[in-house]
Amino acid sequence: MDSDVTKELTVDFLKSISVSKALGVILLVSAGAFLFLVWLIYFRETAEETASWVANLPALNAFLNSVSTVLILAGFVAIKQKKYVKHMKLMLTAFITSSLFLISYLIYHHFVGHTPFPGEGTIRIVYFSILISHIILSAFVVPLVLTSYYFAFAGKFKTHRKVSKWTFPIWLYVSVTGVMIFFILNAYV
Repeated sequence: MDSDVTKELTVDFLKSISVSKALGVILLVSAGAFLFLVWLIYFRETAEETASWVANLPALNAFLNSVSTVLILAGFVAIKQKKYVKHMKLMLTAFITSSLFLISYLIYHHFVGHTPFPGEGTIRIVYFSILISHIILSAFVVPLVLTSYYFAFAGKFKTHRKVSKWTFPIWLYVSVTGVMIFFILNAYV
């Protein structure tokens, strides 16, 4: 990678932050976000009144996950073609759409809470297999994505590549299965 591209992709103040401090902050933020999400969905009372537009949020969430999926795949293609700036822009846009998904998801579950799955038989096993793997891996996505960004923007591209080899398939899986969960759930609700 030439030095002009390196300068364009890095953020100077991140270069001065130690890896251990950055990873500590990333893990703290990620754990806090995950615990908040679990609390919001499973332990908190839902809102007393629900606006009519809230019912549209699952479809918006599936759309945002679909867009994230396309952007993640496009970012993968861009990096394979050594189009570093294009890769960065695509991955940042994927992060934005994933963040918008998370905000919409939180708003929906604030109003609705937990959504039970009414399907029976084999589809129930399929649904919960996808859902459980999705939930477990989604807990790892935030710290992996933030760690990948930290190493990239700190100019530690070798370490960024190592972390991203794990981040890419997990983030892609979580995005795709989020859409699958929406469609399976909607077929039975």
